[in-house]
Amino acid sequence: MRGLGVTGGAGMMYGAMSAIGLAPAAAREPFRAPELGDLVGQGPGHHTVTVLGAGPAGLCTAYELGKAGYDVTVLEARFRPGGRVWSIRGGTEETDLDGEIQRSTFSEGHFLNMGATRIPQGHVTLDYCRELGVAIQAFPNQNANAFVNYTSDTPLTKTSITYRAAKADTYGYISELLQKAASRGALDDVLSADDKQALAEFLKDFGDLSSDGRYLGSSRRGYTSQPGAGTDEGTRLPPPPALSDVVRSGIGRNFGFELENDQAMMMYTVVGGMDQIYHAFHRTLGDRVRFGAVVTAMRNVPEGVTVEYTHGGVGRSITSDYVVCTLPPHLVARLRTNLAPNVLAALRAPKAVASGKLGIEYSKRWWETEQRIYGGVSNTDKDIREIMFPFDHFHGDRGIVVAYYTTGKRQEIFEPLRHRQRLAKALAEGAEIHGDSYTKNVGPSFSAAWRRIRYSESAWASWSAKSPEYNLLLQPADKIYFAGDYLSHALSWQHGALTSARAAVAAVHARAAGPR
Repeated sequence: MRGLGVTGGAGMMYGAMSAIGLAPAAAREPFRAPELGDLVGQGPGHHTVTVLGAGPAGLCTAYELGKAGYDVTVLEARFRPGGRVWSIRGGTEETDLDGEIQRSTFSEGHFLNMGATRIPQGHVTLDYCRELGVAIQAFPNQNANAFVNYTSDTPLTKTSITYRAAKADTYGYISELLQKAASRGALDDVLSADDKQALAEFLKDFGDLSSDGRYLGSSRRGYTSQPGAGTDEGTRLPPPPALSDVVRSGIGRNFGFELENDQAMMMYTVVGGMDQIYHAFHRTLGDRVRFGAVVTAMRNVPEGVTVEYTHGGVGRSITSDYVVCTLPPHLVARLRTNLAPNVLAALRAPKAVASGKLGIEYSKRWWETEQRIYGGVSNTDKDIREIMFPFDHFHGDRGIVVAYYTTGKRQEIFEPLRHRQRLAKALAEGAEIHGDSYTKNVGPSFSAAWRRIRYSESAWASWSAKSPEYNLLLQPADKIYFAGDYLSHALSWQHGALTSARAAVAAVHARAAGPR
């Protein structure tokens, strides 16, 4: 370290110490948007930036740099903003990499969020919704009336059980077991007498235990007929299954999902489709966004960075002081560039994740009228993995159900299928969970597999933020900067793309506004 300090200065020494975990973490400063006054005194014509990609990271980059008067141009291959934040409406048409063409005929006002669907309360995505005037609404991420349906070696196998009953039984039996362990002295090495008393009181309420510490079931499991007036006490669900059946069945395997930092029972989404955020960004940027611009090359040159692209079948180029590249990393590696070999290798390091969805518009909202399900998700170990119910148009005459949202190996099953095959499989498996109504009143549908979608070829990236490749791409390649959710600790979230864009904006601005 001393040798590095002598030869390369304190900065190099500190960087090396950070790389091996010996340097203290720097305090994170809140993002400050660039301002017009920051560039006062700088020479004219030296504040041009080309942004590659009009997804969340690209549009946020252009928007924030625009506040300081940068001459920003956004090049986007698609003819819409949002990138992987894609809302399917009536009239949407897409040709996948296998040549299959789908044309959506969803009803007016209905849509399918093929990409991002929900927003956690702590994400900066909501800050941009506020700033841009994009309306949000509640997203019920979990519903006590939705179902779990899993395969097991118990009588509960392939049985649809409401989340309400599954939670009551799982929490009840876990509480009973813990109470037995405490009362028999198994926890005496970690609990005092007072601790055990406090635990017993908690478990009695949390698990709905009887006075002698047993879980017997109660109204928490739900009703087949709701209590009414007069002497109508309603009809409760039957007594709970045996403890061993509940434990072995795995009906509680997904409960921890809502406890993750980026999940919750209640989340938020955008009124009219998640892509409204990026249409709002586009409205502020106007003709600075060039749609249909397919980037083919990117090179650092003495004047800055030259980007070559085709637009309307015509080859064009643009040279700017800086480039912020927000294209998927594996696609950047295919461009003609003069990037260093280690940078190209780093761009190839993230693995493309397989993911996809299929939406079905039903002409009858049977999930509300027959099963009392208003939003939320049913989970299963079938290939469809989960069914997401509409969060909008409650009590309407129709609605779009996400018939599967799959990732990884399950999506690899759906990925090679044509749309009609995906639909048939989704309907068959969904009917095993929600009954015959699932296959009736079926209207238009639409599906996508993100690895087969042109200009994306991935749902998101899978790799480690601790890898040397990750840290290399956090640095500019001369005057080319990289941004996207893959360069964040919020992979696959809009928040990750937006915060990465902010980091790139801060870096470019510090360089442009600093001493030359």
